[in-house]
Amino acid sequence: MNVDNAKSQMRKGMLEYCVMLLLRKEPSYASDIITRLKEADLIVVEGTLYPLLTRLKKDGLLSYEWRESTQGPPRKYYALTLDGETFLAGLDCAWNELSATVGHLKSESPIRLPLQGKD
Repeated sequence: MNVDNAKSQMRKGMLEYCVMLLLRKEPSYASDIITRLKEADLIVVEGTLYPLLTRLKKDGLLSYEWRESTQGPPRKYYALTLDGETFLAGLDCAWNELSATVGHLKSESPIRLPLQGKD
């Protein structure tokens, strides 16, 4: 395994959380979500985002409404539901725990084991 593969897996694992964080602030349509994720250096393509949004909607964590657009057809704006807000609060706790654990492990000094046969 190389670092790029590990990095890709880490990003995939965080994508759901990041999308929900964006939608906590305001309802958004998919292109806006992609733009905001790219601005945060989390590169996502439509082929990845749409299935995630569909799954979150199916799970009752997101809702959507159609809004008229001045530039083309109506757009589907996604928003967190009450269940989505509750779920996101749980993800916040999980993230804080993971972040604290990683921070702790990164700050620890390496353990130095005594050499065998030496006093």
